[in-house]
Amino acid sequence: MRLIVPGCCSDPRALPYIRLLVVAGLMALYLSLGASVFQAIEGPLEREMEDHIEKTKMEFLNNHPCVSEGDLEALLDEVIKASNRGVSASKNVTSGPNWSFGQSLFFSSTVVTTIGYGHVTPLSKPGKLFCMVYALLGIPLTLVLLSALVERLLLPATALLRTLNAALGHLYRPFTIRLVHLMIIVTTFVVFFILVPAAIFASLEPEWDFLDSLYYCFISLTTIGLGDYIPGDSPEQPYRPLYKVATTLYLITGLTFLMLTLTVFYDIPQLNLSTVFSSMKLDEDPEKMRLSGSAGPGYGMGGLVMRDHYDQRRSVVHIRPHQDDSPSPEDTTPVHARDIRLQ
Repeated sequence: MRLIVPGCCSDPRALPYIRLLVVAGLMALYLSLGASVFQAIEGPLEREMEDHIEKTKMEFLNNHPCVSEGDLEALLDEVIKASNRGVSASKNVTSGPNWSFGQSLFFSSTVVTTIGYGHVTPLSKPGKLFCMVYALLGIPLTLVLLSALVERLLLPATALLRTLNAALGHLYRPFTIRLVHLMIIVTTFVVFFILVPAAIFASLEPEWDFLDSLYYCFISLTTIGLGDYIPGDSPEQPYRPLYKVATTLYLITGLTFLMLTLTVFYDIPQLNLSTVFSSMKLDEDPEKMRLSGSAGPGYGMGGLVMRDHYDQRRSVVHIRPHQDDSPSPEDTTPVHARDIRLQ
């Protein structure tokens, strides 16, 4: 028996849209909360810096009465414009040109990976046109490359899941084993692509502490790319082109492992929230649809489906039974006895 509340939509197909509206409202609330917190934290510091700049300008004008305030403002405007384009007006910056091969390679990588720091940008019209065409072709190519790399990395990830199942399958439920597997992948990503690189950047960058380096790694690998911290741009930076190339390799490798982590995460049906907003029937089991291949060839509910190119078969991880698992009402076969395929 199903209780129908008057005034509420009784059509099950409308439920995903209702959930979508709820999440959209929560997102708006979350953005408003973030704006309020940033305003409260950063606002006083901004006003303090404005007062300091104004005080410094007045001291300069008092010490140099031959310079007018208008001339000083015009000079500062030109310096700010040049700085926003990646050109420094300081004589102390001798780390090399912004468009050396290493720096240009670094810029190209930030374009095709959509990180887009914005500290160095094309100045000429032909450069801007080429940048658009380059990004139009380079972004899909980068996605294809990252997807291919992730698919190969799924082979050892699946082997790890088999090993965990063999060792823990008689003690824990399949969902618990998958959580352990996910935690190992996440820990590997955080240690080797966040913490260790942050320590390296902190030792190489003279003005960065560990928090600054940690902030840079997170902002870059999540493709936010604010551009407030850029490696290799400090004055007298040794081996700057090589440093930029090494950073480019780090970004591509880190993005690949991040995609692997997300793929493993979305492969767990209980954690894949995308099914909440799906228009499928409520009585359809997403896991059964994925296993039956109805979600489309080559892809599952969680993204990539790993195929073993050596025998052209899907890799299957058999989960051992556990006494706490219960059979599905639509299927007499116990859930823990089914084949769980890692996408």
